[in-house]
Amino acid sequence: MIELLSPAGSRASLEAAVQAGADAVYMGFGAFNARRNAKNFTDEEFADAVAYCHLRGVRVFLTLNTLLTDRELPQAAETLRKASDMGVDAVLIQDWGALTLAQTVAPDLPIHASTQMSLFTAGGARWAEGLGMERVVLARELSREDIARVCRSCGAEIEVFVHGALCMCYSGQCTMSALIGQRSGNRGACAQPCRLPYGVNGPCRGQYPLSLKDANLSAYLQELEQMGVACLKLEGRMKRPEYVAVVTAIYRRLLDEGRGPTEEEARALYDAFSRSGFTDGYYRHRKGPAMFGTRPESAPEPKELFAQARQLYENGEHKRIPITLQADLRAGRPFTLTAGDGVHTVTVTGAVPEAARTRELTAQDVAERLQKTGGTVFRCETVDVTIDEGLMLSAAAINSARRDVLDALAKARTAVPRRRTLPSPELPACETADAPVPRLTCSIARTEQLTAALAEQAAVIYVPIELLPELARYDGRAKLCAVLPRVWRDGDEAEFRKILETTPSLSAVTVGNAGHMAVVEGLPLEKRGDFGLNVFNSRAVAFWQGQGLDSVTLSFELRHQQVRQIRKFLPCEAIVYGRLPLMITENCMIGNAGGCRGDKRLCQGDNYLTDRTGARFPLLGQYGCRCEVENSRVLFLADKPEWRQAGLAYARLRFTTETPAQCDAVLRQYLGESGDMPEDFTRGLFYRGVE
Repeated sequence: MIELLSPAGSRASLEAAVQAGADAVYMGFGAFNARRNAKNFTDEEFADAVAYCHLRGVRVFLTLNTLLTDRELPQAAETLRKASDMGVDAVLIQDWGALTLAQTVAPDLPIHASTQMSLFTAGGARWAEGLGMERVVLARELSREDIARVCRSCGAEIEVFVHGALCMCYSGQCTMSALIGQRSGNRGACAQPCRLPYGVNGPCRGQYPLSLKDANLSAYLQELEQMGVACLKLEGRMKRPEYVAVVTAIYRRLLDEGRGPTEEEARALYDAFSRSGFTDGYYRHRKGPAMFGTRPESAPEPKELFAQARQLYENGEHKRIPITLQADLRAGRPFTLTAGDGVHTVTVTGAVPEAARTRELTAQDVAERLQKTGGTVFRCETVDVTIDEGLMLSAAAINSARRDVLDALAKARTAVPRRRTLPSPELPACETADAPVPRLTCSIARTEQLTAALAEQAAVIYVPIELLPELARYDGRAKLCAVLPRVWRDGDEAEFRKILETTPSLSAVTVGNAGHMAVVEGLPLEKRGDFGLNVFNSRAVAFWQGQGLDSVTLSFELRHQQVRQIRKFLPCEAIVYGRLPLMITENCMIGNAGGCRGDKRLCQGDNYLTDRTGARFPLLGQYGCRCEVENSRVLFLADKPEWRQAGLAYARLRFTTETPAQCDAVLRQYLGESGDMPEDFTRGLFYRGVE
């Protein structure tokens, strides 16, 4: 049976989800989860919530799916140990360092790959499975064909978002909130700048080209189950409990009855929360402007619908557990009562029956008394009574035995499994020597940016893989490194592999996504970890060293002090110049605005997004007709000493919109041959960091 997974951002939402029929809930406690602004649980509240859920047969998943600094890892280890000791059923992880930490401090606690890991290919899912993750939560942007392909190819459980908010950017790859306001989506503090108005190739005039409608796949649940999807996820830890109750209850009915929503149910989903309606565009592989919508702040509350929803979780117990009872009353022996729920069986003993003085006790009398389980979570389906003739036992004795056996069954259902929790392991000795001064590398977006100066002065030139055929005769001193797209599909991998195997001047290839590991396996190329891996701490560096990478690029959300403190188990690189990428999107804003029409030349023009302040964010067409939003200002650190003193082996100049002459000028600035400064620039997060 496919699992229905609901959000629990508060105790009320937890009860709403459980009473409405969720099979599992996901929730956070402590500081490390991707909805830090939800009403997360204290230790005591979380333990009580786990018991509440387990008593009712509902599983609990802990969300620990944010990037963690070295200083935060000890606290994260303590959170993992506590969660395991409380009996949580699994933990969702994004951070590669947190992954290895979880596997060592709580080795018996199942791990799920969060959607923040940006997994969307069969190879990526299989790789996560190979690391020991029992479930993979796929990116929201996949079509039905993509999902089915992953299910066929991967032995791990597959979880799919079916209802709720859609981020414009692939989860785990958005830095817009961080770079604009220091509130990192990768650390659970997203300010949702995608819901603000922007203009595309023009001024901001009240349009919302980044605001997607909520997903609604309620019409496809049986199809998803037939594909082999293990879990259907409802988004909404920031939503109110009434919303959770409405949506969970409807999806529960649809699954139980094997049907699509009625007109009334569709209307209830719309009224509970929507942004100009819903979309199934990604699932049906129909991208475009129809997927976008907004929700006005003045949208009326569906008072009657929410009042009905509150009745579901505020008045009485609706999540009743069916049980069987077996009573045995024998002359001269204590009364025994056994309860079973299909998994657990418990037995209690009561008083010794006496000889009847007047009316003897019958099996029907006993059964009627035992069936009165009101006020508990249990519902007695059958009672089997074995009784000798001529006996009597007081109603109080029978009722006491019933209470005792139900208490014992409740304890059995909420018992915490025996698991190991271990101390945090010390990191091994760091053998990689820090470079005294980082060597410059360069990444280009167009082949004309690869000037003679860059080819001779840089240590590495990063080139998008689709541009490599144009550089067949490259003969520069710098290593040529193929940049695999951050987003692609399984069907693209054969083409990538062919280019990588047949480009003679190629020295290296990037790994910017876990799915790239399947693409580059066995190739005699240097493997350089790219920024898409979100390497945020020393344990993550050690992890990728263990996976065979030759270097890693650190997250540009780190402050320079944090970069310096990271232990360099591998040669580490950081982006020190350029427009930093804010988003990578499945929906292309250039095309949605009518500027593409299948002509790639139009994607390479001067396309941009304009916010309410007039700032212009360049839009770059990406592999597969996708789009990358770049920051409005370039990161510039050439005049600062800290990037040279952070222990980096490499420092990258990231060229996007620059002309060849501008690329050469920037190179001279970072070589110390020019003191020129750009007119408009930012220090990024190098000094500020993020929440």
